[in-house]
Amino acid sequence: MLVVALDPPFGRNNDKRALNVALETSDFSAGYKVGLPLILEEGVFVVREIKESTGKPVIVDFKLADIGEVMLYTTRKLLEYGADAIIAHGFIGVNGALDALISESRRRGFHLILVTSMTHKDSERFIDKHFEELLRVAIDHEVHGVVVPATKPRLINIARRILGSKFKIYSPGIGVQGAEPGSAICAGADYEIVGRLITRSESPRKAAEYVSRTQRERWVECHGLQ
Repeated sequence: MLVVALDPPFGRNNDKRALNVALETSDFSAGYKVGLPLILEEGVFVVREIKESTGKPVIVDFKLADIGEVMLYTTRKLLEYGADAIIAHGFIGVNGALDALISESRRRGFHLILVTSMTHKDSERFIDKHFEELLRVAIDHEVHGVVVPATKPRLINIARRILGSKFKIYSPGIGVQGAEPGSAICAGADYEIVGRLITRSESPRKAAEYVSRTQRERWVECHGLQ
C-alpha cells in the first residue's frame, strides 16, 4: 500500500542519499517513485541502483506532457535505466501524444500511469474540471492506473466507482500536504505515495513503519473487520 517518493533533500541535515533511504524503508514499501529533482541531484543511474538494491519496482514521475515523439524518446531512455512505470499527464490527450506511450507500454510491458488530478488547489480550476473525462481515457486505453490525490478523497471515491477494481489508484499528498496515512486507502486508493513524511524524518525506517502500520489499521477500520 505504500510507495515512497524519493524527492531530495533527504534526512534532517540532507545527509542521506536516495539509496540509503530506499534500503532503510524497503521492508515497508511496495515500490519507489523517482522524480526529476532526484535525477538532477544524483543522475539517472539511481533508478537502476534503487531497483536492483531493493528488489522493488521504480516509478519514474516526470509527469510527461508533450507530443508523442518526445515522450516516447524520454520513456525509452528511462526504460534503459530500469524504470518499471512511467507517469504522464492525462490532459494532453491521446492522438499524437499519449497514443505513443500507450502503444509502447503494450509492446514493452511497462506500466503507464496517468495524472487525473493534482494536490495543489489550482488543480481545481483546470484539471479537475475534466476529471471524469481523464478517467475515461484511462479506461478506454486500458492503462495501468491513475494518480488521484489523497487530499481529495471525494475524487478517489469517484475514481474507484468509475474505474472498478481493474485499475490502480495512486494517491500522493500524505503527511506534509495534509492527508493522514490510510485515508486514501479508505477512500478507495490502492497505494499512498508518501515522501517528506518519511524521507526527511530522523529515521526513515521508523517513519515508513509507522505509515505502513497506520495504513493497515485504517484499512481494517474502514472495512469493518475489527
